[in-house]
Amino acid sequence: MKSKKPHISVVIPVYNEESNLEELIKRLYETLSSVGRPFEMIFVNDGSTDSSWEILTRFAYRIPEMVIIDLKRNYGQHAAIFAGFEHARGDIIITMDADLQNPPEEIPKLISTMEEGFDMVGTVRIHRKDTFFRRVASRLINLFTAKITGVTLHDYGCMLRAYRKEVVKQMCQHREISTFIPALATLYSRTITEIPVKHEPRKKGKSKYNIFKLISLQFDLITSFSQIPLRMLIYLGFLISFIGIGFAFFLFVRRLIVGPEVEGVFTLFAILFFFIGAQFLAFGLLGEYIGRIYLEVRHRPRFIIREIIRENEEKSQ
Repeated sequence: MKSKKPHISVVIPVYNEESNLEELIKRLYETLSSVGRPFEMIFVNDGSTDSSWEILTRFAYRIPEMVIIDLKRNYGQHAAIFAGFEHARGDIIITMDADLQNPPEEIPKLISTMEEGFDMVGTVRIHRKDTFFRRVASRLINLFTAKITGVTLHDYGCMLRAYRKEVVKQMCQHREISTFIPALATLYSRTITEIPVKHEPRKKGKSKYNIFKLISLQFDLITSFSQIPLRMLIYLGFLISFIGIGFAFFLFVRRLIVGPEVEGVFTLFAILFFFIGAQFLAFGLLGEYIGRIYLEVRHRPRFIIREIIRENEEKSQ
């Protein structure tokens, strides 16, 4: 007997979440079963070094709606999501984290909103349980992302989102190694909306995002979707040139009026250091763009899959 094609696919990247997986799988399965539509749960093991894969394997052989993908090493959250996207069969594809900060019980709200005809449904975390630093960083990222993409969403950092299958297919055609999925999805979504969802504190495990990963995420966003930094370098170059010309004229006039001054040497040193700093900034930004071009032209795969376990694969063919 053929199993029904899933209407809903939930893609979850997993990296060292052994303490949350059992509860997540049980709550997610109960929630999706209550929706009354065929579904599949796709867990992508992103090179976990704990017992996450063993836990996923144990459940996968018991739950036919569960698909697990094991990547050869840790490629990052967005690469793991793309691995899940490429194997998702549902008409509505939902992404969420494995840390249980976004309750699986919120998923029916996304499904009902998608069925109103939207291409993409984002979420806004209300009463966030993150640290003050994370909230401030998230607010800055949201403002910056909205400026770059031209699409104003209030919570780009929340992974609990729903996409139409056609949008996911178009995103999968992009082969960039570094990208930012919520921003990329806005390029292919005609109708976009947001809904509020609950947010819970992380009860077990540790967050995988620190200051360095947040900065790296911003570089991915900037270099993938905008040339603003390169244009800013042009503006900065013009500004420094005008300042340099103006200061040279000032020193010339001052020398005519006051005469030679030894103290002016220190002022020149300060200005010189400013110019050197601006040059290093320019070199760094140019190097970032050139480095990413180098990564892309090598055409290396975004991820490598070691194993896929889909118990109902034969029945669905």
